[in-house]
Amino acid sequence: VQLQASGGGLVQAGGSLRLSCVASGRAFSTYIMSWFRQAPGKEREFVAQINFNGDYSYYGDSVEGRFTIARDNAMNTAYLQKDSLKPEDTALYYCAAGNRPPYTNFWGQGTLVTVSS
Repeated sequence: VQLQASGGGLVQAGGSLRLSCVASGRAFSTYIMSWFRQAPGKEREFVAQINFNGDYSYYGDSVEGRFTIARDNAMNTAYLQKDSLKPEDTALYYCAAGNRPPYTNFWGQGTLVTVSS
């Protein structure tokens, strides 16, 4: 599986942004999809994860209530809707796919999100 993340950019604090992660291949619906992020000088942090058919998701504490993960299996795409953005959300965002724990068998290349204050 190859993953292509996009949608990053520069946004003001309080704004919104939607990231997309498009997967190659025909087995997309068999993969758990996740988003992670890594800020400069910090370790990679879990952001969100969604199950195979999209009816269950969970989030990291720092984004709970502000970010929403979704997927469209017909389009082989996972999304991360980011609202009420804060400067501390600035990071390189990665999508990951997997079919066995920890469900990170495959990684996208990352898309940069910068939130200005």
